[in-house]
Amino acid sequence: MQQQVVKVITIDGPSGSGKGTISQLVAERLGYHFLDSGALYRLLALAADRHAISFDNEAALVTLAEHLDVQFKQDASGIAQIILESEEVTDAIRNEEVAGGASKVAALPAVRSALLARQRAFAERPGLVADGRDMGTVVFPAAPVKVFLTASAEERAQRRYNQLKEKGNDVSLASLLNEITTRDERDSSRSVAPLKPADDAVVIDTTGIGIDEVTDRVLSLVNERLAS
Repeated sequence: MQQQVVKVITIDGPSGSGKGTISQLVAERLGYHFLDSGALYRLLALAADRHAISFDNEAALVTLAEHLDVQFKQDASGIAQIILESEEVTDAIRNEEVAGGASKVAALPAVRSALLARQRAFAERPGLVADGRDMGTVVFPAAPVKVFLTASAEERAQRRYNQLKEKGNDVSLASLLNEITTRDERDSSRSVAPLKPADDAVVIDTTGIGIDEVTDRVLSLVNERLAS
């Protein structure tokens, strides 16, 4: 299978654990492709909302997932852009409402199955860094390097609070903490591909640790595993 031929690094973890930032930095340092699998679920949630499809209408969501008109590209400055149905939605998919919807649609088995092939298609040479919640357990189970990042719910809520405040959003830290703990429970208890470390994943708790240090730890693990 393709994911066994191409070098794949999976970085899983809950929301706010730093996996998105770390994954992008690792991909840049290695010159690998990058998959933000969570973006696909956020895009599906956003598309469902715009097409007035309920988050519990599994059949309609599967059809939408199979025909999702999405492009991942870069602008002239090299900045990543996400295009949904010809509209730039890079920032639109990052709000908490869309994130909550993504967690709901991701709990549906048929939806996850519909997006599986699309995610695996990102595995191209020279390699791929895949960021998500089930990259190491389901999507790329044969990946030679698997990392699971975590952090306390309080720290993850504070990180998200700081991000949103920097963007000028009026947010409540208590509300964000409640949303994160609720999402953790839903993601961890779903029947298909629950949020958990792969048996052979290295777990890194990022609570109180800077981005550079975490990135260096992951790169050290990559060098160790891929060299052996």
